[in-house]
Amino acid sequence: MSPPAPATLSDPPKADAAATRGATASAIALEIVLRTGSVLLLLLFLHTLLKQYRLDESRITLLILAIGEAVTIAVSLMARLPRARDWHPFSIFVTFGASWYFLFVQLRPGIHLLPDTVGATLQIGGVLFSIWAKLCLRRSFGLLPGNRGVVVNGPYRWVRHPVYLGYFIRDIGFLLPNFGIRNLAVILCLWALQISRIVREERLLSNDPAYRDYRERVRFRLLPRFF
Repeated sequence: MSPPAPATLSDPPKADAAATRGATASAIALEIVLRTGSVLLLLLFLHTLLKQYRLDESRITLLILAIGEAVTIAVSLMARLPRARDWHPFSIFVTFGASWYFLFVQLRPGIHLLPDTVGATLQIGGVLFSIWAKLCLRRSFGLLPGNRGVVVNGPYRWVRHPVYLGYFIRDIGFLLPNFGIRNLAVILCLWALQISRIVREERLLSNDPAYRDYRERVRFRLLPRFF
């Protein structure tokens, strides 16, 4: 009688490979669902902005906001899968809360604390700054906190989160010519969520030695000498 065949070592690696493929497929499927949902909502907001703008074409702050959202849609669709991502429920909550704030914004005319032209100038500056930062990120842009590679050029030489700085300037430029208690509450809640996003992103990225080195060289997250 021949001795039993020795156990091979090939089965566990095959099982591991199958599990890895399954995890990758699940991650891709989830990514598609998240991106599709986000893009559809952004398109809805874009449609609403343009509809309001057509009713009163003097409100150029709405048009500029629409241009900024169109860029966000484009870069969201092209983003690469991250090396690591934060799936904590709080991270998901603050990410989508900050991304879908527009569902609560009052787009009808409000109190003009500043003329529309002044607000539009601020908005243009904020939108252009955030677009520059997103172009530097290229396919590293994403909504949920994730490590898609460390970018250190362009506005990232001055602050670690220039996209958010552009958003902040843009939001001030929108709020001041379209002021109201509702819009003020929405913007304050939005920035509580945005700051939480920054903290969550930094917690994840700090696991990367390249980011820790970058963090030592660029001290400020959002506002030089402040935050």
